[in-house]
Amino acid sequence: MTTPTIRVQPTDFDLTAEIAALTAGRKNIGAVVTFTGLCRDEEGALSALELEHYPGMAEVEMRRIGELAIERFSLIGLTAIHRFGKILPGENIVLVIAAAPHRQAAFDGASFVMDFLKTSAPFWKKEHAADGSQGDWIAAKDADDTARDKWR
Repeated sequence: MTTPTIRVQPTDFDLTAEIAALTAGRKNIGAVVTFTGLCRDEEGALSALELEHYPGMAEVEMRRIGELAIERFSLIGLTAIHRFGKILPGENIVLVIAAAPHRQAAFDGASFVMDFLKTSAPFWKKEHAADGSQGDWIAAKDADDTARDKWR
């Protein structure tokens, strides 16, 4: 069985390098789908997003989600990277790369991983406003649960 590459890190990632690492020497890959989540500035109102995680448990849950995606969609490669710390608008937060023999499996695998990361992995976000004030921790959204539930 394919083993997912899972990382939780404070530093940025290089999309091109991650795709190259996943596909190097592989001739059985017919499709690679990537998703990169970025920090947005909320129309100038946000100066940063602070992400915290439960060390050890976040990686375990990400690996579990990745293994489910590999099995369900017959993926032949999967990378999932999630950053933590203070992230500025325009910077990367999360990367999912799904590789499969065919495009639909790669699309579905990447979407599945993101839908479950948003709802199941222990990450928390706090907004820092452009005026210097700290916002509250961001609550989970019903829309995220709905997106996840479509896979059940």
